[in-house]
Amino acid sequence: MVRDGFFYAFGLGVVAVVLWLLTKVAVLVAIPVVLALFFLWFFRDPNRSVPTEPGQIVSPADGVVTEAEWIETTTGSRLRLSIFLNVFDVHVNRSPVSGTVKIVEHREGQFMNAMNPESVLHNEQTLVVIDGGGYDVGFKQIAGLLARRIVCNVKPGDRVERGQRVGLIKFGSRVDVLLPSEANLKVKMGSRVKGGSTVLAVLPQPGEPVLGA
Repeated sequence: MVRDGFFYAFGLGVVAVVLWLLTKVAVLVAIPVVLALFFLWFFRDPNRSVPTEPGQIVSPADGVVTEAEWIETTTGSRLRLSIFLNVFDVHVNRSPVSGTVKIVEHREGQFMNAMNPESVLHNEQTLVVIDGGGYDVGFKQIAGLLARRIVCNVKPGDRVERGQRVGLIKFGSRVDVLLPSEANLKVKMGSRVKGGSTVLAVLPQPGEPVLGA
């Protein structure tokens, strides 16, 4: 359980007690009680079985893969996967690989619907780039229509492990993953993925052929 869930639930519990003392109307009291239970459920943080095979890149978030496209960056071609999280998904974010955090950049922005392709350009977001040892993997936490706060718990220089909890986006949102060009994709459009456990792609190991080479 993420501690935010306890904060919201406690506040709503206080509201429920006050309403009961003032009104004695069960229906009114039930509203904050139901909301408190929802927040406790929403901020759940289940344990995940993290894959251990070399070269595996796991999903940083729960949700559905909605885009998979090649983009050009200053460091060359990258495969970008977009994962959409609805309000019912677990919103804890995890590191896709083990390595050292190189970049953490937060940018203020709008709160467009995360399904809108323009959201990657204009919405509030945090970019995290991890040096996995010979390759970089990046991911963006992108706020959505309901998401109003991005939490990132790592900073440049931190060592992270594959599947490690690194942050949170509150309510509906989107996470983009920037994969190395040589990565062999293991998911497709419409695939449902789980943060820390679903393998998005695999990097060829020394002596293995690169797909498409």
